[in-house]
Amino acid sequence: MSTACCATALATQAVFQRFLNRRRNMNTLSTTHNTSRFRWHTLTAQVPMGIALASLLVLVGLPLLFVLLQVIFPELTRGSLANAFSPLLHNLADPELLALTGNSVRLGIAVVIVSALIAVPLGVLRALTRLPGAAWWDVLLLVPFMIPPYIAALAWVMTLQTNGFSQQLLGVAGDGLVFSFSGIVLVMAFNIFPVIYFAVSRTLSAVGGRYAAVAQVCGATPWTAFWRITLPLSLPGLAAGLLLAFALSIEEFGTPATLGPAIGFEVLVTGIHRRFSDWPLDMPGAAVLSLVLVLLALLAFWLQHWLLNRRSYVSLTGKPAPFEKADLGPWRWPVLALFALMVFLAVGVPLLAVLATASTDTLSGGLQWSNLSTRHFTALFANQDGALAALATSLSLATGTALLTGILGALIAYLVVRSSIKGKSWLDFLSLLPNTLPAIVIAVGLILAWNQPFWPVNVYNTSLMLLLAYSCLLLPYPVRYTGASLRQLGDNLEAAARVCGAGFTQSFIRIVLPLIAPSLLVAMLMVFAIASRELVASLMVTPAGAQTVSTFVFGQFEQGSPGVGMAMSLVAILTTTVLLVGLTGVGRRRLPGVG
Repeated sequence: MSTACCATALATQAVFQRFLNRRRNMNTLSTTHNTSRFRWHTLTAQVPMGIALASLLVLVGLPLLFVLLQVIFPELTRGSLANAFSPLLHNLADPELLALTGNSVRLGIAVVIVSALIAVPLGVLRALTRLPGAAWWDVLLLVPFMIPPYIAALAWVMTLQTNGFSQQLLGVAGDGLVFSFSGIVLVMAFNIFPVIYFAVSRTLSAVGGRYAAVAQVCGATPWTAFWRITLPLSLPGLAAGLLLAFALSIEEFGTPATLGPAIGFEVLVTGIHRRFSDWPLDMPGAAVLSLVLVLLALLAFWLQHWLLNRRSYVSLTGKPAPFEKADLGPWRWPVLALFALMVFLAVGVPLLAVLATASTDTLSGGLQWSNLSTRHFTALFANQDGALAALATSLSLATGTALLTGILGALIAYLVVRSSIKGKSWLDFLSLLPNTLPAIVIAVGLILAWNQPFWPVNVYNTSLMLLLAYSCLLLPYPVRYTGASLRQLGDNLEAAARVCGAGFTQSFIRIVLPLIAPSLLVAMLMVFAIASRELVASLMVTPAGAQTVSTFVFGQFEQGSPGVGMAMSLVAILTTTVLLVGLTGVGRRRLPGVG
């Protein structure tokens, strides 16, 4: 029996050993298979990584590189690298450069101060009091973003000039105001102050009034609690809004270009445009001015980032506690009158001026019932001066820009948020760099980059230049919107897809893209709305014989046909408004936390 038991035990041990060996072999094969699958997915992800990086280098890196090269090599446009750095010191020591830089900084600071004087009281009242119709006031104060700055400037000219609308209605002309440094500041402030308003109101809403309420319980007056508690807690957000307004001010072209020539006031952006439009062309000078403008914008954005990350305030409960907003009491009607006045100046005056100019037969006929006419709209839709072609060009370019930036932005955001591939930090940096680059600098860089004889494809003086410019300027919108959406999504579905054998491309198209589609659609609609009325890049790189909506309007005023130009402006504003209303509706229905 013992021999039989030993034999049975040995046989059992042998079978068990073979089972262990087989299991070990299977685990080894499974590990090898999983490792090869991981490597396969990594190699598959390298392809879209390469496509995204190459696209960003063409869209963003190339224009900025050629601006720097033109600063160093003044003969670059002639295909020579001779006389390196020779004009750099000359341009830096040019008194005109110092004057243009000083004007830009002075204008930016003045616009920030005036915008803050308007926006901070409104933002405080919106956040800390029970303002009647608060949501509607927010919507109305978004409208200045829909009115292109150059159209707003032209509308103010039509209103305040001699025999303008204000003189016809009130007997008061404002030539001395609108054509002055103060006029430029006011017009720009009416367009920019909503940036500070929303920063202040949202920051104060997040801070809340509970800390001030505690201070009042301890004996502080409401004003003391506001100045000593609420306002200091809100300073980082307020300062960030002010710096953003400064960056927008020094980059703005339309208002200084419209109002500045009458008083001989020129800033960096108009100086760059003059060097590219007046003969003889001054490429090195334009490149140096562009570099100075980029440095000013980068400084503003760096300070904004530093202030936002310098301090953080964390609620002990993990989320902001609700607080009781103050009742306006007898101040209710004065506060409503203040909001109504600001909305009228920022929204009502420009829109009414655009409508009046487009709806009157002749400007000399004035605001009379007998002078009302639809002939400007008739001329517009009869394709006078290529109006319909300009509209079609803008719409097609805006559509192409929305599609290109949407696809590329979704891919970049996915790689930055989801992947662990080396080099994704460069994708993130390059995709957000256009936020700090003024539009005119991008246009200058594109001209310098593609006006070279060694390129195998002719891009210069074609509509592709506009597509590249718009895409570079507006790419951050899809990247940021899609990135925020991706951070809210788990990765379980993608992991399940990979376990079932799906590759990177298949899981991205069939799993990720449908989930981020609402955010991506919102971003693409915003890109479409902005690209359809962009002015600065359009003036710089539009090919000969072609027009966009913005260049058409600009040209109509230069030719003395403001009625047709304003009719086109009204069409553009209404189109943008309808798109943004649709955008809001999509966001409220499809996006969490919106509305």
